[in-house]
Amino acid sequence: MPHHKSCKKRLITSRKRRERNRDNKAAMRSALKAHRSLPAGSEERKAQLTAMYSEVDVMARKGIIPRQRASRLKSRLAARAGK
Repeated sequence: MPHHKSCKKRLITSRKRRERNRDNKAAMRSALKAHRSLPAGSEERKAQLTAMYSEVDVMARKGIIPRQRASRLKSRLAARAGK
């Protein structure tokens, strides 16, 4: 356990951030799985594509996933939507 007041606060805030990041990442993964489960080339999947772009961009902006990974995910989603 930390002995300094500032270290105690860092412990508390890091736990909060870790939990928040974990929840956000889990929500993103669930949305990706739901999107991928739709039939390839369907109209619903194409309509949902912009929402997935936004979701991935927000996660990259918050630093939950790296920007390059977000770019790769978006590219793969677009490729699958085009099939």
